[in-house]
Amino acid sequence: MSGPQAPAAVSADSSYGVGSDTGIPLGADGTPRQAISAAEAAARLESLAASRAARGAIVEYFIPVTGRFTSCFCMRWGTMHQGIDIAAATGTPIVAPEPGVVLEAGPASGFGNVIYLQHESGDVTAYGHMSKLLVEAGQIVQAGETIAEVGSLGYSTGPHLHFEVYQGGLDGERIDPVDWLLERGIDINALPVSE
Repeated sequence: MSGPQAPAAVSADSSYGVGSDTGIPLGADGTPRQAISAAEAAARLESLAASRAARGAIVEYFIPVTGRFTSCFCMRWGTMHQGIDIAAATGTPIVAPEPGVVLEAGPASGFGNVIYLQHESGDVTAYGHMSKLLVEAGQIVQAGETIAEVGSLGYSTGPHLHFEVYQGGLDGERIDPVDWLLERGIDINALPVSE
């Protein structure tokens, strides 16, 4: 395990309800959030990959936000913290680490605001606590494109990005985002660490 054990900026365990028993994702106010199906996202991603291949373009990878690494994918206060936290000033740009399609974007219980991006690998990355969302469901985003701004909405003690990775899709296993980023040449441990 890498990174700190005690967080400076925290978010609640993200296993809290961000949907409904009907399967329609709901926001904090009970209204439906924007969403598209994984199949629809996959079709858009195939088109994106074909376009990139035709141009001979290479995928670049980006760290989602520049800030201070404050909490790991680890047990915390007796519960598993299913992502990592990176503290940054409110309004700091959050970018897509690699190309993807926005599955959902909108309010979500403990996250305040959430974005789910599906990538060509089938993995889904989740972003929480943003002050401002700059994308909508169904939108194709490029690597490095700004998708939101750091905030402190939902269960949060200060402005930060809560970042999660679902291997193989939203129904997949949540894995350590540090390892996922490292596979793409991004060393999150190069960020300053809160004591």
